[in-house]
Amino acid sequence: MLSISPSQLSFFEEKGYLVVENILNKEEIAYYRDIYEKFLTNQIDVQKYRSDLGSHAENDLFTLKQERITQIMLASRLFPELLDQPLHKKALSIAKQLLGEDMALDFDMLISKAPHSATATPWHQDRAYWITMPDTRSASCWVALDDATKDNGCMWYVEGSHKLPVRGHRPAGKGGGALECDASEEEGIAVEIKAGCCIWHHGGTLHYSRGNTTNNMRRAFITNYRPEAMIAYEREQGFDHSGERNVRDSKAKNQQDSLG
Repeated sequence: MLSISPSQLSFFEEKGYLVVENILNKEEIAYYRDIYEKFLTNQIDVQKYRSDLGSHAENDLFTLKQERITQIMLASRLFPELLDQPLHKKALSIAKQLLGEDMALDFDMLISKAPHSATATPWHQDRAYWITMPDTRSASCWVALDDATKDNGCMWYVEGSHKLPVRGHRPAGKGGGALECDASEEEGIAVEIKAGCCIWHHGGTLHYSRGNTTNNMRRAFITNYRPEAMIAYEREQGFDHSGERNVRDSKAKNQQDSLG
């Protein structure tokens, strides 16, 4: 398993993100690309958990009747074999080194930007999507299955933003469930990585990616981790990242429960 050095841990805690090289080798990349294709072409039934994160975009360059930013939630629920494969095993080991031995897999997902889809993922903080919890430790592992560049949608981060209060978020555009907040590339840093490498970021780290304006795919496999006790807490509130019950409903339930 990959080991995180003290200097890497310090960087992650200070900046709110961390690049880990070569979490997947060439054979493993090929395996995940094959599985990815089965998800995208519905050889694995994903319709319940599939959505277009780019549906907020209007009047952009992508005029074909297809998704701008394909999101498939809870990949390992749909294809449990993934839990026993290298990505999940290696990522869990790193999550424990970064945030503690009580880290566990909360959810996983696929986010793909098709060639020339040209739709940005808005600036946001993951924490804005989640219910309030007493322990906010969380981290996402963003694994590139293609070289991620500025032009095809690599990740951008605002360093240190995880140490500040969550910014005000609002729905992005008129459609879809994406949220956005005020931020810009001027305050961020682009992190280009090669296929097989990954980036970790805190749940409170501001991030964004440009649209894909290249001839190539930009496929990412994401796993998210938080304390096992907090995952149990989420589930008790009816929140499991599936979209079957939204955050607003869960918060309303919390308020009703607190009133007895």
